[in-house]
Amino acid sequence: MAGARPARSDEPPPARKRRPQRFAVSTYSFWQFRHENLRDVETCIDLAAEMGFDGIEILHRQMTDESNGYLQRLKRRAFVNALDLCGFSTHQGFLRPDIEYRQRNVEHTIHCIELCYQLGIPTMRVNTGTWGTSRNFDDLMKNRGIEPPIDGYTDEEGFEWVIDGLEKCLKAAERCGVVLGLENHWGLGRTPEGVMRVVDAIDSPWLQVTMDTGNFLEDPYERLEILAPKTVLVQAKTYYGGGLWYTLDLDYPRIAKMLAGHNYHGYVSLEFEGQDDPRTAIPKSLSMLREAFAAAD
Repeated sequence: MAGARPARSDEPPPARKRRPQRFAVSTYSFWQFRHENLRDVETCIDLAAEMGFDGIEILHRQMTDESNGYLQRLKRRAFVNALDLCGFSTHQGFLRPDIEYRQRNVEHTIHCIELCYQLGIPTMRVNTGTWGTSRNFDDLMKNRGIEPPIDGYTDEEGFEWVIDGLEKCLKAAERCGVVLGLENHWGLGRTPEGVMRVVDAIDSPWLQVTMDTGNFLEDPYERLEILAPKTVLVQAKTYYGGGLWYTLDLDYPRIAKMLAGHNYHGYVSLEFEGQDDPRTAIPKSLSMLREAFAAAD
């Protein structure tokens, strides 16, 4: 074309611009185990779209139906709202000496992987579970997530049980195309070293990391960075109105810059865990996150 300057082979290629960060919201952000009028997952999908999110992450315990018809309605609801079903958060536990207990949790995890397949969801949050030596979750939070092993057992044995249990789920994960993300979610995942010990021991592309920005109560930034290279989904906590159990003043521009430095391109999924009305606090959280991550581009 006339006037066009031919490219010179000795010129460096133009720098690739980072894609705009995509944001999702967990259905937990609406329900929080306490807002029954916001439990319905289809309602959460509609609200997420109205608020401007790109995707939605479903909390398994929030679902009231697992029939195929219901799952396909969720897929359709997300599609017509132009939302990705981008994550599935599940609960399982492997920190028990009872072999049958651990096997039931393997079977539960595989069942959830198959739900992901039916929903077309590409990644699923998994946990180590907790020792269960706290009276309840409130008690666990009062102790800042720290609890002793069951009498007569050790964390070392616990790591063996967790690794064995998750390894038994990998064939299903690969068959269904669902990447498991081990979250820093109490138990042996309370520290980044604990999470990475399990992930590195299993050493599979089908087990990576789900990073929760709000589950390291001390020195969060250095700990989050340890997880960043293997992270496939980020769950971003906010606490407007004060946290349900605790409040962290997280520096999201710093977190965004750190993730950019590790070339993270995945979803950032909001987990609102404050006491304000979710209908107002969730849009406020999205605005804050957009501003923080835009500054890191």
